[in-house]
This record gives sequence, C-alpha cells and structure tokens, in this order.
Amino acid sequence: MAALTTARRVVVKIGSALLVDRASGDLRTDWLTSIAEDIAVLKRRGADVVLVSSGSIALGRGILGLPSSVLPLEQSQAAAAVGQIRLARAWQEALAPHGLITAQVLVTLEDSADRRRYLNSRATLETLLGFGAVPIVNENDTVATDEIRYGDNDRLAAQVAVTVGADLLVLLSDVDGLYTGNPTTDPAAQRIEVIDEITPEIEGMAGDAGSGLSKGGMKTKVMAAKTATASGCAMIISHGADLHPLKRLTDGAPSTLFTPQLDPHAARKRWIAAMKPQGTLRVDEGAARALASGKSLLPAGLRAVEGDFGRGDPVTIRSLTGKTLGQGLTRYTAEEARAIAGHHSREIEAILGYPGRAVLIHRDDMAV
Repeated sequence: MAALTTARRVVVKIGSALLVDRASGDLRTDWLTSIAEDIAVLKRRGADVVLVSSGSIALGRGILGLPSSVLPLEQSQAAAAVGQIRLARAWQEALAPHGLITAQVLVTLEDSADRRRYLNSRATLETLLGFGAVPIVNENDTVATDEIRYGDNDRLAAQVAVTVGADLLVLLSDVDGLYTGNPTTDPAAQRIEVIDEITPEIEGMAGDAGSGLSKGGMKTKVMAAKTATASGCAMIISHGADLHPLKRLTDGAPSTLFTPQLDPHAARKRWIAAMKPQGTLRVDEGAARALASGKSLLPAGLRAVEGDFGRGDPVTIRSLTGKTLGQGLTRYTAEEARAIAGHHSREIEAILGYPGRAVLIHRDDMAV
C-alpha cells in the first residue's frame, strides 16, 4: 500500500479486540511486539506516528475480576482507571527496545468541541511529535460520561488525525475493508479497494451502526472516513488481528482506501478562513513581512488589539494601514494580547504572571 509508505504523519487506530485476548483478558503480547516493530520501521523512515489505542477497560476488567457483561458506568470508569496504567506500560515496554519514547494522552469529546481545549490538545501533540515521541491517545473513560464521549474509537481516531494534520489514518479492524454487503451473510459481497467519494450508496453499504462486525459496525468507519477525507487525510480500513498488521498492509494486504479531498494543510487553512472573526490584530511592517514569508505572529509585532475575544477564537490580522493580511486562531485572549503587544516572547511570563505560548498565532493556525 503506497499510502502507508509515503505518509509523513500516520494515525493508527487499534481496537480492544486486537490488543486484549477476549478469553483470558490478558494482552496479546506477541501481537503487540509485532506492531511495535512495524511502528519502528515507520519512524526510521521519518514518519510521525500517533496511536489511538483502546484496551484500558478490557484490561482493567480482567485485573479487577469484573464480569464480561455490560458494566455500570462507575465500574467501567474504575476498570479504565486500573487498565490505563497497564495499557500505557504495555506500549512503553513494547516500543522502548526500538529507542522510541511513548506518551499517554487522554481526551474527551469536549477537547475537540471547545476551541481553547482543541488548541491545547493540538499544541501538546505537536510538541510530542517534535520530540520524536509516539503519543498513545485514548478516550478518558475515567471521567467521560455519555454527554462528553466520542463513543467509539473510529470517530476519535478521525478527530485526532484532523487535529494533528495527519495525511493517513489506518483503522485496524476485524474486516479487511468495506464490502458491497455484509460478507458474513452475503456470499456475493465484494470488497471495494478504492473509494474516491463517499456517496449515499457507499454509506448504504455500511449498514446500520448496530449491525456491525465491531463496536459501532462499519457505519462508524465510514463516518470517520468522511471526517478524515474532508480534512485532507486518506484513510485505510484493514484487517489487524494477524501479526505485523502494518507490514502486511505495506506488502499489499487487502484493504479499502478512502482518498482525501485535498491536502491536510490546505484543508485546515480553508477551515480557518471560513470562520467568523471575533476581533482584529493590527501588526507592524516587520510582522507583515514575516507573515508573508510563512512565519508565525509574535507578540513583538503586535501594535493594536480590537474587539473582545477568547483563546482559540478566530481573529483578522491587518496591517497598520488597514490591509487584511489573513486570519488565524489566537493563543491569547484580547486582554492578554493587549498586555503583551510589542513585547518579546521572553517577557510574557513577567507581564502575565504565568508562562505562555511563545507565539500569538502559530503559522499552522493561520490562513494568510
């Protein structure tokens, strides 16, 4: 699969059934070791890798001796609290022999729905990837209730892919792709190798959310594909239970590829440009030149702040003569921006009383 060999930033979603043996409740250590080797290969060729890994509740259930039936919310959260430690340690032990650093990142739906928290998540993940770490992302089941849950890791993985600007999302599943019908009941069902557009017909092939072959079924995977491809990220559905699932995919294992609508960078710029601005930042000539050359906006170049906006809100960037230079998501509130305007980044902590971001608007959060 060429998409996996050329991707610069890859998000891999791994379900509980792949990591945890259903009968024993223990980790499938041979499988974990094999995918760690696959990840190391991707890292050696220069790709960033983010894992969206289920398994905390399944592991915690076994450790606490809880039944295999549906658990009450408080027992699920308790199982997650116990299992998260084991899951993080398992990934750390699997990747450490390859010289890879792991990081645990726990999120809820609110972290992507709220712009301020979205920016925090994005900044943390970007920093971890910059250090060469492999973030292990999971839903924060210890605190998440139905109102703030993603509900399935396909949806979570797609949102993570959008957040980090990935160019490929791989859903390792219990099937090897999207079929024209349910292959377990329809012998005439055929796997679709490439999908360039998610039409109503394609969505119909996925069936109902409760019909499927894993939690949420194929429908949640198609929903994830809509989210990912609209943001410029390709997505692959592939069978993941065998050893070395990523290597098998690279070697041509059966799969379905959903092609992106445009590249991730352009998709993000379009999204930012379409937002309604909540204020205006006026910058000097030096800052205007820096923005034109692809640089971030620093507090030193800020000369005036108009409007009342919060952190993560979209703002218009204009020159002192009133020329519109672009639009971006600010990392400071209007009050904070006024306080640090014209100052060097190293002075921010002394002015605000707490350490802040070095940039006012990062270039990745800006449409110029």
